[in-house]
Amino acid sequence: MPDSPILITGGAGYIGSHTVRHLASLGKRVVVLDNLVFGHRDAIVDPSVELVTGDVGDRALVRKLFEQHQFSAVIHFAAFAYVGESVTDPLKYYWNNTAEPIALLQVMQEFDCKAFVFSSTCATYGTPEKVPIDESNPQNPINPYGQSKLMVERILRDCDGAWGLKSACLRYFNASGCSADSKIGEDHNPETHLIPRVLMAITGEVDALEVYGTDYPTPDGTCIRDYIHVEDLAEAHGLALKYLLTEKTSIQCNLGTGQGISVKEIIAAAEEVTGKIVPVTYGPRREGDPAELVADPSLAQKTIGWKAKHRDVSKIVGSAWQWLNGPHSGRFNK
Repeated sequence: MPDSPILITGGAGYIGSHTVRHLASLGKRVVVLDNLVFGHRDAIVDPSVELVTGDVGDRALVRKLFEQHQFSAVIHFAAFAYVGESVTDPLKYYWNNTAEPIALLQVMQEFDCKAFVFSSTCATYGTPEKVPIDESNPQNPINPYGQSKLMVERILRDCDGAWGLKSACLRYFNASGCSADSKIGEDHNPETHLIPRVLMAITGEVDALEVYGTDYPTPDGTCIRDYIHVEDLAEAHGLALKYLLTEKTSIQCNLGTGQGISVKEIIAAAEEVTGKIVPVTYGPRREGDPAELVADPSLAQKTIGWKAKHRDVSKIVGSAWQWLNGPHSGRFNK
């Protein structure tokens, strides 16, 4: 991998900060651009990493950074990711997730930077035709969040044809867990992800875990999802970056474990890890929640040589519990 620095947008966020730390541990030079709306200064734990506060849509700032560092590649995490909010405020999502990255791509074109790793999502598939989901599944998003990510994927494809930009579109399933040493972890406000909300119910930070739907056509009646550890995601981004810089070919691949875990199984794992009972309230299904979303991650293994290492749900939940009870008590200082 070339010694030129890498620009990571949104690198102070949950997945971004784990990727920044992973690349820095490999000796890569990293510059983070994050507006800190949802990111955290304290999530940048490696002193070699430069953090610049600003927006990816600020062409003047991005151009200045390219002039200073001559980046060989960009890893783009910066995005809003609340599905429900995207439905009620779609323009916010189309502006931040789709329009602003265009400004970033324009500067990349100006500086002839042709490697772009994109934080995409399984939400681009919408309701799948089959499970497990492979990359041949039609991309029919059912919310503006998924649409905003799919639009960027299509923009990247067109840029490849027009000026040779090579991209890796990584479609995540359910990011989960925290760093093994509990130095960085998942800190969203508001928090909507299942595993932290389960643990917040145990600690009393929320009164109870809300479970939506117990009558799905699954073994225990609750939704099944593919939970992928955040450190596995970080490794995948490093491998995708290496692939782009060596093979110079665009790819699109799923990132998941290939195993499905139900809501009730997550609850049981949390009770096993903590020795405490999860207070739960049960309600009706939420509109748009498919019964099962599980990845077929075989293409990622074939192309970039990646396979999820963290597959034990108790250990994934355990890493989140350790972060919640660690030196930061599960929260960064802003």
